[in-house]
Order: sequence, then structure tokens, then C-alpha cells
Amino acid sequence: MKRIHYSWIILSITFFSIIVAGIVISSSGVFIDPFANEFGWDRSVIALAFAISLFLYGISGPFMAALLEVLGMKKMMLISMATLFTGSVLTLIMNQSWHLIIIWGIIIGLGSSLFLTVVSPYVANHWFAKRRGLAVGILTASTATGQLILLPILASIIENYSWQFAMGLIIILSLIMLSIIFLFMKNTPKEAGILPYGLEEDKQQETIENSKENPIILAFNGLRSAVKAKTFWLLAGSFFICGFSTNGLIGTHFISYCIGFGVPLVTAASILSFMGIFNLVGTTLSGWLLFWYYSLRGASLVLLPYALMEGSFVLLAIFTIFYGLDWIATVPPTINIARQTFGIKKSGIIYGWIFASHQAGAAAAAYGGGLIYRFFDTYTLAFLSAGGFCLLASLFVVIIKKPSSSQSTEEVAMNS
Repeated sequence: MKRIHYSWIILSITFFSIIVAGIVISSSGVFIDPFANEFGWDRSVIALAFAISLFLYGISGPFMAALLEVLGMKKMMLISMATLFTGSVLTLIMNQSWHLIIIWGIIIGLGSSLFLTVVSPYVANHWFAKRRGLAVGILTASTATGQLILLPILASIIENYSWQFAMGLIIILSLIMLSIIFLFMKNTPKEAGILPYGLEEDKQQETIENSKENPIILAFNGLRSAVKAKTFWLLAGSFFICGFSTNGLIGTHFISYCIGFGVPLVTAASILSFMGIFNLVGTTLSGWLLFWYYSLRGASLVLLPYALMEGSFVLLAIFTIFYGLDWIATVPPTINIARQTFGIKKSGIIYGWIFASHQAGAAAAAYGGGLIYRFFDTYTLAFLSAGGFCLLASLFVVIIKKPSSSQSTEEVAMNS
């Protein structure tokens, strides 16, 4: 029987780690109403905490990428998962709105950053010489897998017991992954005594040694080289809108929006989870389809308010399918463009900056959605605006052209 290459074990550990981090962030949607009901907090204050979390985990991305080069993958994953575990435990004892801002905005934001920003391209680049696209697609889809499986479970626990029991499930999962990372994670293929998957002894691969340079300097050096390229600005701009229209708006406010139209909590969470099925398809099959992804997402977001106002489950199902197909499907092609444009060595940090733009958009939508609800008592304007922005993003990505090998080499040399 052929032995499983250890790169796939590393990918599996990373996959489940991302699931745990992803469900913590995506669970914000099911906790908004319980937090508001139990503590009497204004919805805009709760949205502010979640917005800070989204922004902080995004802006931390390039620094996490630099720290990976300095500290190694195992230590960084242990620190990040322990931070998530700590934030989840502290949630059980909070009783002031500023507690929520510190715990969810800062602690959980920092704890989730590594897993939800740069660890996917890092694992693909370091552990795989072949099947990199597949590895990135699998790891990117892991957030949707967690959403698919766990969101309805969390909603059911909240509805039948309490939000504290739902948080308890997250704490248990974090503790399990912390143990698995400690026991089985390796920093590099060399540490495991193997070559990256698909690399033969007599072939060359771009090697990346752990750097001793200051991670802050590494991160800003990456940004300095990236801003010279038009592709960086187009990717960052489109990714801002991507974040605005996904985990910022849908991830934070979709469930509450549905509840406002009389849709039960578990049903709303199940609809959001159902999008995960189509996201798995869209993410796995994603290629150079960014224009269509943003266009379809924009159209589906414009459709959603009408579906809820009409009470039409047919229109809601259409929204779920088309939105789900491109929920995170923009990520693999964006990672591929960054790697081909800037090279393996720099692409991790530069993708971290691109993803920081994504989370700036997510934070704007999370907090902006809460403000819109506060002043208009509905989220409709927020969803229509997001749909319009997605159509704008589709125009951004039309300008991006897949770099040829010669173009990629010249640009990498320029930025070296």
C-alpha cells in the first residue's frame, strides 16, 4: 500500500484549523441577536466589535506572513489557535459592550488572522511542487465547509439551549485542534524528512528559508514592492469589494436580515450554510472567472431584498445558489495571479496586503450595515449598495490580464 505523502497530512491539519477559525468569525451572524437580547446592547455596537475583528485579522495578514518566515508554521499556528481558544473562553464571562470589543474585536481578530489570510498560500507554496492550485482550492473551501456543517448546529443550540452552549462547542473544537497542531504539525518538508509533494530529487524548486529579518520590515518591504504594480491595485480594489459583499455584509448581517422578515434563526443559518455547498463547487472549479464571479454576486445581492420582501423561497433559493457559487471562489484565482506576478517568495506577504484590503471592505460593511439598520430599521440599502459595488469590481478584474511567464519574470525581477 502506497504511503500517504506527509504534505497531505499537513494540508488536512491546516484544513481543519481553518474550519475552526472560520466558524468563529462566521458565527458572528448567529450571535448578533442573542447578544442584543441578553445584554441590551445596540446592534451597531455589536457590529462595531465584529467589524474591528474583520479589519484586524485582515490588516494583520502581511505581518502574519512575515512572522511565518521568522517563527515557522507550527509555532505560529499554536499561538494563533491558543489565542482563539482564549477569546472564546473569555466570551462566556463578558458582561459589558467594551468587553465584546476587546474579546471579539482584538483577541479573536488576531487569533483568526493567520488561518484566514496567508496560511493557505504558505502551505501550498512550501509543501506542494505539484497540485498547488488544488491545495489552495481545498484550503479556501474549508471556511465554507465549516459554515456548511457548523452554522445550523450553532443556531440550533442557541435556539434550544443558549448562546453559551454554542460557544462551548467552539471552545471544544479549538482545544482539539490545538492538541492536533502540537502533536503533528511540522514547519517544513525538510523537518519531516521529505521533499514537497511532486518534487523529484533531480528537479529544482524555488526554496524559501526562514528569514531572520524583522517581520515588520519584511511586511512593509513587500508592500513597497507591490505598490509599483498595477495588478496589485486592481486586485486590492476588487478584493475590498469582495470583503464588503461577503463576510462583512452577508457573514455578519444576513441572518439578522432574514429574521427581520420572519425567517426563523435555524432556517436563516441553514440558508447561509447551504451556500457552502455551492461555494465548494465554485471554489474548487475557480479559474480565470473573476468577472463572472463578481457580476453574478452583484446581481444576486440586488435580488435578495426583493426575495425577502416578496416572501418568495424560489427567489431566495436562486440567490442562495448563485451567491454561493462565488462566495469565496474569487480567492484561488487572486492567489494565483499574485504568485505568478510577484513570485513564490514574495507572494505570501503581498497576498497578505491584498487580503488586508479585503478585510477593510468587510469591516466597512459589518459596521456600515449596523449603522444602516440603526437609522433605517432595515438592511435593504446595504445589500443593494453591495450589489452595485460588485458590478464595479467586475470591471476592475476585466483589466487584469494573466501574466505570461516572461512578463512575470520581468516584474518579479523589478520588485526584487
